[in-house]
Amino acid sequence: MSRQFFVSDTHFGHTHILSTRMLAPRPFASIDEHDETLISRWNAVVRPEDTVWHLGDFCYRCPEARARSVFRRLAGQRRLVRGNHDRIASRLPWDGPVVDVIRVVVENADGTTTGVWCSHYAHRVWPRQHYGDLHLFGHSHGSLPGTATSTDVGVDCFGFRPVTLAEIRVRLAENAMAARGER
Repeated sequence: MSRQFFVSDTHFGHTHILSTRMLAPRPFASIDEHDETLISRWNAVVRPEDTVWHLGDFCYRCPEARARSVFRRLAGQRRLVRGNHDRIASRLPWDGPVVDVIRVVVENADGTTTGVWCSHYAHRVWPRQHYGDLHLFGHSHGSLPGTATSTDVGVDCFGFRPVTLAEIRVRLAENAMAARGER
């Protein structure tokens, strides 16, 4: 059975993502180590039949040849929700049209489904929010607190890898507990 994963802000090839000038510099000695770690962690969880929804900023200040090389090495059916740094990434051979926002339906382990509103940017409200749909975003690199129904799925927040909705639900529950002062 195929699974759906979510990820954002991989920033392949972006040397400045390691800089102490960044709000949260990534803990890698070089951009090569960064990229290789992200590729390895992606491929450790994603199978060829799985779908990965990348919520923007796939690469930045990265030569197109390098972006294509990284892209070819990533497992799964890859889909892009465009971020603010996706000029080059928009030209890669994604497994579907590049979109700005999308509603994805994910099948849960119990056979029910959950709607997920995907955008690179955080929304305060989103379609079908009052019917149980969740909202996943990137862009903030973990600096924007999540809620019980919305969270950042950037690699900075989830061990530098794509995550399933089941893993995200754990984070949403933690967000809810924190909002109630239970943490």
